[in-house]
Formats: sequence, structure tokens, C-alpha cells
Amino acid sequence: MSVFADLVQRLADLLDPLFGASAAAAAIVLFTAFVRLLVHPLSRAAARGQKARTELQPKIAELRKKHARNPEKLQKAVLELHAEEKVSPLSGCLPSLCQLPAFFLLYHLFSNTTIGGQANELLTHQLFAAPLGGHWADALGDGGVFGGAGLVYAGLFVVVACVAAFNYRRTKLMMAANPVVPVADGTPVPGVGAMSKVMPFMSFFTLFTVAVVPLAAALYVVTSTTWSAVERAVLYR
Repeated sequence: MSVFADLVQRLADLLDPLFGASAAAAAIVLFTAFVRLLVHPLSRAAARGQKARTELQPKIAELRKKHARNPEKLQKAVLELHAEEKVSPLSGCLPSLCQLPAFFLLYHLFSNTTIGGQANELLTHQLFAAPLGGHWADALGDGGVFGGAGLVYAGLFVVVACVAAFNYRRTKLMMAANPVVPVADGTPVPGVGAMSKVMPFMSFFTLFTVAVVPLAAALYVVTSTTWSAVERAVLYR
């Protein structure tokens, strides 16, 4: 933790001539971009996997029809099909899972008042008027929604809402263009109807995350979510 804190502090010092008091926030954005670049090959693989899984839908529908009364055989057959076609059903989760350590590292770094037995100097840094170790509730208690810190969070919420709306529209269009093939005779796949209604709204859950985590971690989430939206628009076009 202390090594990472020193890395962030050094990066903030390098960016200080350009960003001043918000140099640490700029360092977090730069760190997020670096993490996303490292994960990008996995994102490309996930995009290829998604396209491959879409192409497998007719074959999976046939397997569901064939093994409708035997869930164990169906599961085995689907796994064998994925293995035969060299498609991993979990590939789409890897980019998100690989980012979790970076998120939790920032979360703990800006949640602790001491690092390595010494005062956590990173907590003195701000994004404009909002402390990087603060929360939305702190901003509301110190000036309200239209206070300096409140406006910083308002700006983040606007960015997240815009990205979520963009993802919502893209998800709806993708689901309409690639509907799940029914099992047989127009019978829908169990559970898919509910999932199709929930999935477009998943991006809006990011608003809750931004509201409850330290600002530094929220900045990571906002930057990563924005990056992801642009990346998916390019890879899934």
C-alpha cells in the first residue's frame, strides 16, 4: 500500500505544474488509463467472444430443444460446444475482474488516514474543491448540492448519466439486432425475458457506486466507465 501511495504521490508531483491542486486527481485518471491499456487485449478478446457466442445461439437453441428434459446433459452439451468452437463463456467477465484489484487498491488507499504508520498525505489532495478521500455525503454536509464539493460530484453524476444513457441505447440496439433464438416453436428461453429488461439499466448502477465510495475511487470508476463505453463502441461496431 505504501509503495502504491508513493507512486501516486510522485506522479502527482510530476503533474503539479499542469494541474496544480488537482494533480493527484489527474494522476488517478492517468493511472486508470494505464490499467485500461493493460486490460485492452482482454477487452478485444471479449468482443471476439461475444460475436462468437452470438453466432452459436442457433446451435444452443437446438441443444435446448434436444435436451429439454435433461438439464445436466444440456449443460454438458453446451460446455462441449463452447470448447469445440473455442469460445469461453466467461471471457466477457475478464476485463472487469482484472480491474477490481486496482479499484480496491484506490479505495483502501483513500479510506485510510495512515499508510505505513505515517499520515496519509494523499488525503490532503483535492479535485477542485472536493477532497479525494471524501464522500458525496460529506459534500452534501459541507455546502450542499451547490457547494464547491457538491458541484464536483454533480459533474461526475452528469458524466456517468450520459455514459449510462449511451450504453443503454447501445445495449437495446444490440439486443434488438441479435435476439436470442427461441428453444422451439417460438418458446422463449427461460429467464431471458427478465434479463433483457434489466441489462440495459446495468450502467445506471454506477451512479450508486460513485455516491458511496471515496472520491478517488469514484474518479477511477467514472474514467474507466467512460473508457469502456468508447472502447465497446469501437470493438462492437
